[in-house]
Amino acid sequence: MLQFKSGIHLSHRAGCGFIAYPVTLMVFAVLARGVCAQGTKTVSSPSSTEQAIKLVESGHCKEALPALKQALPHLTDKQLKYHAAMALVRCAMGLGEDQTAVDTLFLLRRQFPGDPEVLYIATHYLSQLGDRMSQELETKAPSSFQARKLQAEALESQGKYDEAAVIYRKILEGNPHTAGIHYRLGQILLAKAGPSGPTAEAKVEFQKETEVDPMNAAAEFVLGELARRSAQWDEAIAHFTRASRLDVGFSEAYLALGMSLTSSGKFAESIAPLERYTAMQPEDPAGHYQLALAYSRTGNREASSKQIALQREMAGKQQQTDTVEGHAAPR
Repeated sequence: MLQFKSGIHLSHRAGCGFIAYPVTLMVFAVLARGVCAQGTKTVSSPSSTEQAIKLVESGHCKEALPALKQALPHLTDKQLKYHAAMALVRCAMGLGEDQTAVDTLFLLRRQFPGDPEVLYIATHYLSQLGDRMSQELETKAPSSFQARKLQAEALESQGKYDEAAVIYRKILEGNPHTAGIHYRLGQILLAKAGPSGPTAEAKVEFQKETEVDPMNAAAEFVLGELARRSAQWDEAIAHFTRASRLDVGFSEAYLALGMSLTSSGKFAESIAPLERYTAMQPEDPAGHYQLALAYSRTGNREASSKQIALQREMAGKQQQTDTVEGHAAPR
């Protein structure tokens, strides 16, 4: 957890001057520039923002935070905005101003996408924030089903499936209509069964989930996958269709639906969901391959050839990426 010194702050504001402790007198003189000219409204400038950043670097976050908040929306220099935002995030994190920290992190992600330092800080801070919220839930509502569900999810993530299942079933005893619990039990049963184990019990749990929560697209998708594994194409098509309608952004549902339609010989019907999938996930070679197959079976050779070319191009890019990541991985 990052911590910063609170520093020394203003003791008094009088007229156009400040009475401050000597440590930060010169910094505040710069930050206060323009106050008298416009009443209490501070006028930001690159120099005052740079001074605020330096104040953060010296551990005086509490003093710098208001100036950074005020300056950030008005900065036009991209590099200065980056450093000011990073300083603001660190200060907000250290002072427990969660809303400011989160808002600034998302601003950084939008304006500096892919920046490794932004991603690093976001990962650590959001993880830290999640831990704090979890502790608050356990402290303020330890007997709530939400707290018990969180406990079960933690056990599940550690592979302690039986212990997690006990908690999930106890939740259902007191709250039989709680959404998401049957889904979690179904996932546990699938994990315990492995790739080739029995899935009948898991299927029952996912079906119960759709009864409790008819809007659960994920449960519909898993039921579709279980049906597809057993070559029950009509059942798979029905579940994947519902999943794609419940969540129009669920790209995998369109691919699975298209593949199931193709496997059942309904090539013309498979084209629309496969086209939707390739539009949503253009870099996935599998989507282009499946669409090429559907075009070919419906007599559209030209479109099929284009999809095959795209499939090869995307597969090549994927291989290059895997190679680069493999060389970059620590040995």
